[in-house]
Amino acid sequence: MRLRLTNVILVITVQAALAAALSWFIGHDVLGIPAPVFAPSAAVGTIVAAIGQRVRRTVQTLVGVVIGILIGDALLYTVGPGPVQIGLAVGIAIAFALILSGGSGATVAHAGASAVVIATLSPVDPNLEWPRILDAVIGGAVGLVVVTLLFPVNPMRVLDRAATPIVQLVSAELRTIATALNERDAEQATASLQRLRDSGPDLARLSQALDGAKEVVSLAPVRWLRRDDVEQFAHFAEHAQRLIGDAQDLARTSATVVQYDEVVPSELTTTLRQLADANEHLRAERVSGRDPQRARATALAAMHSARRAGDVATGRFSQTLVTQTRVAASDLLRASGLDPETANRLTRERYGESA
Repeated sequence: MRLRLTNVILVITVQAALAAALSWFIGHDVLGIPAPVFAPSAAVGTIVAAIGQRVRRTVQTLVGVVIGILIGDALLYTVGPGPVQIGLAVGIAIAFALILSGGSGATVAHAGASAVVIATLSPVDPNLEWPRILDAVIGGAVGLVVVTLLFPVNPMRVLDRAATPIVQLVSAELRTIATALNERDAEQATASLQRLRDSGPDLARLSQALDGAKEVVSLAPVRWLRRDDVEQFAHFAEHAQRLIGDAQDLARTSATVVQYDEVVPSELTTTLRQLADANEHLRAERVSGRDPQRARATALAAMHSARRAGDVATGRFSQTLVTQTRVAASDLLRASGLDPETANRLTRERYGESA
């Protein structure tokens, strides 16, 4: 984990330094802008933006700059310079930016900064408007070039980093639920349920990572070959919340089974552990770009165990638990890329019913 964090820091550091240097060079030495100080700022802003939001961040920066310039120029032209006018220009520019952007931090920040520049420097150094806009264009463009052409991230590594906590959570809790059933520990199952309920931030990070991976394979030519892999991984990401919901149902029902002192077949705990294994195989196969045959085979093997558990289970809630393992297996198959009809048919067939 620490090595991964170090790698991320190193990549962003190199990207930001290179983007800042290139944007200054293009603005100052190529285009002849005397002091293109805002070009490196815009470039770095694009680099440090969350992956998946860099194109949006560049557009937001340019919109903010234009808003700030227009408001600053309008007030300077109508009421002249002064401290009150500066405060008024910044306030109005930020208000407009908030209204037009829906609260985008980049738009608001650059609107306020541009308004300050125009209101304070235009009286002594006129014609700042176009250089300021050009700075924003140069910086944003250089930032995008750096992250898409020169140092594009590995989209599958980004997805793996975001998916791993969810995969580990679901698999760990499925095994914990199996242990809780073996040990007749309802509190352990309830604690597992609570941990699964706290997975919202991890799901949000996975969604953001998927947006970022799609952005990379769309813009970076060297990553175009990973488009299909990213698209296939999207199936897992789209079903991640469903898998967490399945685990929550299993934890909740397991606590009830123990509380009602129902018999728990050993095959049922085997089923839960097999589902945990299938979940881990699915992540590994998707990250490597392999067809998830092992994940599917393990999920279907879990249905063979579930069938034996169903033959032995006599309690109402233990039978419900068996049914919930079938739902989880079907959702795993769907997460592997199978359509719902095929996933359900394979689950039924392996469980022992007619197709």
